Amino acid sequence: MGKIQAFKDTYGGESAIRLTAGLYEAVILPEYGGNLVAFRDTIKGWNFLREPEHEMEMFKQKPAVYGIPVLFPPNRYEDGQFPWDGQTYELSINEPDRHNHLHGFLHTTPWEIEDFGTTQHHSYVTVSITVNEQHPVYAQFPFQFTMKLQYTLGADGLSQRIWIHNDGDKRLPCLLAFHTAINAPFIPGSQASNYQVKLTVGERWEMNERMLPTGRKLPVSPTDHSLREGTLHPFSENLDHHYTVAPQNGRNRMELTDTVQQVTLVYDVGTSYKQWMIYNNEGTPGFFCPEPQVNLVNAPNISLPAEEIGLFGLECGEIWEETARIYIK
Repeated sequence: MGKIQAFKDTYGGESAIRLTAGLYEAVILPEYGGNLVAFRDTIKGWNFLREPEHEMEMFKQKPAVYGIPVLFPPNRYEDGQFPWDGQTYELSINEPDRHNHLHGFLHTTPWEIEDFGTTQHHSYVTVSITVNEQHPVYAQFPFQFTMKLQYTLGADGLSQRIWIHNDGDKRLPCLLAFHTAINAPFIPGSQASNYQVKLTVGERWEMNERMLPTGRKLPVSPTDHSLREGTLHPFSENLDHHYTVAPQNGRNRMELTDTVQQVTLVYDVGTSYKQWMIYNNEGTPGFFCPEPQVNLVNAPNISLPAEEIGLFGLECGEIWEETARIYIK
């Protein structure tokens, strides 16, 4: 069994914090979006996340498809328009073929190491980012806030805590997602065809050619039914689908099962996430992204009840936080 440790290290030539605890190891890159890029069982050789260690140049170009990137504000905004409390903010068009803003700013922005260390049973790291009038993000997203992200590693797997504080004097849009990239297979020698995925989805949103919701829901398809029941092969078709959340047994989660090894990876996220995205790189075996998302894609531009689409803000001084966990059962 490995020691319980938290220490500065390098990963792919970049500064990192490495956590170890028992079977497990995790690595975070604070300077690259606070992205936790590795979570492994070092005894069995299982790698649960898509790692960029040998593809660092590709990672720097496309950081959203490795590890656990923080999207804030998440996903797409039509023509870069972000209407909020009587003003419309102009976000950069970084998806030119669809003329959208995509994925926000924090997954490409350096975070600060706030703390790392160990307890009797766990190792942990906390990173943070504070956006104020001097921060580069403020020019496009003129809100003042602090975000903290803590990962804890122990015998029960990896836990995550996210914390957002409104430091400013106007209401802060609290729109967040994680573009979590899960390996399938995560067991060496296994085949992607052995895997089935379950997701606590409700209804599927209809999307237009720009991958923006129309506001309508689609009839339940065989794919939707299989996803709910846990019998969907994650690469059976091209998946780039957006769903409402429908918690089961009080929990909101993804379960990925290796049907040959009879092992299930659980990604249990909080019920503050009202939407799921699922993306599988055009059906290419290797990794897919079950993305817990607070809000509907393009939510500020959609005329539906705010509660239904997860569109909410934090008043001055308010805090929002949520937790998630990844573990094996």
